[in-house]
Amino acid sequence: MTEQFRDNEARSRFELEVDGVIAFVVYRRSPDTITLVHTEVPPELGGRGIASKLARAALDAVRAERRRLIVECEFIQSFMKRNPQYDDLLA
Repeated sequence: MTEQFRDNEARSRFELEVDGVIAFVVYRRSPDTITLVHTEVPPELGGRGIASKLARAALDAVRAERRRLIVECEFIQSFMKRNPQYDDLLA
């Protein structure tokens, strides 16, 4: 399985490409914050933990940018409840 994470700024989303298929988290940026709006994982990637890998990579990217985080996406909210090490990012 080959995986590649990237910030696709042109489409306002973080992407995780797995074996040629793209899962993504849509975001909105402001000067100080980034809002994670929606996570989408194509059915062919389901059941493989891809959403969690994508969430972790997206949150790590937010941390690297030193932005505050707003979470609208229910999946990311759920992920953060299981991974409180990201709580310091919250606006």
